[in-house]
Amino acid sequence: MNGLENSESFISKGLADSRRSKLIAAARDGEPSDTRTGLPANELRALKQRTTWYDLAQEYVEQRWDRTPGNTRRTLADALATITPALVAPGSPYREPRVLQRALYSWAFNKNAWKSPPREEWQAALAWLKRRSLPVSELEDPVVLRRGLDALCRKVDGTAAAAKTAKRKKAAVNEVFVTAVEVGYFSHHPLNGLRWAAPEVADEVDPDCVPNPAQVARLLAAVRALPGRGPHLYAFFGCMYHASMRPAEVIHLKQNQCRLPASGWGLLNLKGGMVTAGKERTDDGGVYEIHSLKRRAAKATRPVPIPPVLVRMLREHRRAFGVAADGRVFQNAAGNYVDPAAYGITWGRAREAVLTLEEHALELAKRPYDLRHAGISFWLASSVDPAECARRAGQSIQVLFRYYAKFLVATRDHVNRLIDASMKGWEESADHP
Repeated sequence: MNGLENSESFISKGLADSRRSKLIAAARDGEPSDTRTGLPANELRALKQRTTWYDLAQEYVEQRWDRTPGNTRRTLADALATITPALVAPGSPYREPRVLQRALYSWAFNKNAWKSPPREEWQAALAWLKRRSLPVSELEDPVVLRRGLDALCRKVDGTAAAAKTAKRKKAAVNEVFVTAVEVGYFSHHPLNGLRWAAPEVADEVDPDCVPNPAQVARLLAAVRALPGRGPHLYAFFGCMYHASMRPAEVIHLKQNQCRLPASGWGLLNLKGGMVTAGKERTDDGGVYEIHSLKRRAAKATRPVPIPPVLVRMLREHRRAFGVAADGRVFQNAAGNYVDPAAYGITWGRAREAVLTLEEHALELAKRPYDLRHAGISFWLASSVDPAECARRAGQSIQVLFRYYAKFLVATRDHVNRLIDASMKGWEESADHP
């Protein structure tokens, strides 16, 4: 077939003739054959469906690994390590679920780790799973699938996982099934039509958690006044608010991307972000990876005009702290990348210093990322066209409307008042020609 020879051996001529007759019958009935093995498609699928979910998942990881960034590898491993212990033969669960999940996450679904055998404590867990993992054929059973999807909604201790976490893991598992259909493990996507409801994800940004300009000013001033890292991170957090940048984009910001005039507005030409992937997931063993702008082509850029206040903050930061050897604007004391855990601690201290008890109760600006929400919501409140807000923030207009719906209501009301005033002006001019 296609110039390739395929053969099978039999212990008797009768068995060989019987096999030949079946292949001829399949060809006569129009049954498609696999170009690599020569087997009829139905036979090949039946053979594949004896493969276990565990082996299928490992096959997917191996096939996907080289074209996947480290951070995505980590997300995929997390999802597979969560669902795989649920897709096993009925019976008692593994006696040490945390050990099993760690073995799956750190070794079974980490191709870099396959260069060495798993740790001794993981070997027993993985051997148990390999024996108990269900064959692919049983994954078309709705009961089995629901059991697996339900596992994505729970932590190892059985408590509920965050809805966003469950959604992210389900998306990763779905990709495994899509690929499995493509390569012939299933004749159709097993999850299509399955009656299972994922936890609702609250996409909309809560206005109570988003600081207003006066509150942002208090928080930034508190950051600047903190000893140690505070002064270094003042302009860092300023970028997240005044330019609505993602933390990864601020970490990666370089001097040659900044136009900082002595007066007036400046410009940041963003070119990507720095993501913590973990040295065990990257090809070069580094902790960090440089990614392109989110959902953009590899060399895409995003110019973001910045107000004079941020221009001054960045100019002062550069004078006080210089730049890293590779031109990065922000660095830690050792000249390395700013660590998310470190700036998170600094932000927490600033909140403790200046927020009132009522503001704490509302979880106002609980995460540094809320500064980005605050920046975008301020643009919207200032009647900036939503399409321009989306462009500057580096997201689609659909995402903007979904996440900032409650802020857009205020913008809509303001626009309605402007239209009313304009219409009234035309009506008055018509009444008094």
